[in-house]
Amino acid sequence: MAQKPSSELTYEVHGPDRAQRCRELIIYIAEKCAQAEFFGSVKLNKILFHSDMRSFRKYGQPITGMKYQKLEHGPAPVGIKPLEEKMVEKKEITIRQEIKHGRTQNRAIPLRSAKLTLFSGRDIAIVDEVIHDLWGKTATQVSLDSHGIQWKTRALEDYIPYEAAYLSDEPITPADIERTTVLASKYGWASQ
Repeated sequence: MAQKPSSELTYEVHGPDRAQRCRELIIYIAEKCAQAEFFGSVKLNKILFHSDMRSFRKYGQPITGMKYQKLEHGPAPVGIKPLEEKMVEKKEITIRQEIKHGRTQNRAIPLRSAKLTLFSGRDIAIVDEVIHDLWGKTATQVSLDSHGIQWKTRALEDYIPYEAAYLSDEPITPADIERTTVLASKYGWASQ
């Protein structure tokens, strides 16, 4: 018997090691971005967001399971500041302020290596793809890039459901229209 799809949205994915996965991923991303000219808290937030959303879109499961919210400069994990403060207290990272092109970056510097045993190779591959995609971009650029439909559909400070990963900023193509027409006919959907 087919299961009826849930009408509830997924804002976070609970797991016994969710906070630990996020901490380790922050360390991993900071390690990978150590030589990046542009890497601060804004870019870290976008790498986490895009990695979780890309994983959810491709595999139905995010990497960290963190809850995200719409902020002025784009999506960010809920509670990221207190999490980073705990990491600083535990001497897992330090936050160094750097001035780049007249702007201040709050750069996470890892003080130990990330424990990657919590992740699959698929998880790390997705994070590496996102880092590559955002590598040469400034905080302003990644912030503006993150203001797509996933962000626009929410009010400021609203949570962003993981299902927003299925929304696309790509323009509708003739093939999309044709496929929609076929599906509408097949399932008896009324067109307006």
